[in-house]
Amino acid sequence: MTPIRIVIAEDQALVLGAIAALLALEADFAIVGRAADGDAALDLVRALSPDILLTDIEMPGRTGLDLAQAVAAEAPRTGVVIVTTFARPGYLARARGAGVRGYLLKDAPVDDLAAAIRTVAAGGRAIPADLAAAAWEIGTDPLTDRERDTLRLAEEGLSNKDIARRLGLSPGTVRNYLSEAASKLGAGNRIEAGRMARANGWL
Repeated sequence: MTPIRIVIAEDQALVLGAIAALLALEADFAIVGRAADGDAALDLVRALSPDILLTDIEMPGRTGLDLAQAVAAEAPRTGVVIVTTFARPGYLARARGAGVRGYLLKDAPVDDLAAAIRTVAAGGRAIPADLAAAAWEIGTDPLTDRERDTLRLAEEGLSNKDIARRLGLSPGTVRNYLSEAASKLGAGNRIEAGRMARANGWL
């Protein structure tokens, strides 16, 4: 029997080691690579062409969602499974849009994770029904990538001028993006818009 070849991406070393150790106990799994950030994970996927990429969402550099999007474009035969602490339905909605085929929470039993990996490796999807239902209820993410970028930087306390410098835009354009994002979310200002977007998993 050919084992399911897995690359794991997780920025917390202890969690990465624990997941790898637990999955290595499964006779039909082979852990072929580990990465501490999204960029390193993408390099491993390019080099190893694994059956499964198991990744967190929040990581340094390229996030798990950005990584999933890149894998879908460059290595569509690799199934992406996200394992995260975030139950926000907006994250799941974005994950679906990025081509993710499995989505589990870190407090799920290891048997559930193993089953999800096998399901995705066989071409199926593995998403808990309650999370899927919640994602449908909140609807789709209304923000564009640029609006999301400007909101993230505004959350860090950067001024329009600093955001503009960071993104290579004019301050007026940044102001327009922030205003449009706030309008879409029904927020009174950029801070409230950022808080609402993050609560829904859109940042």
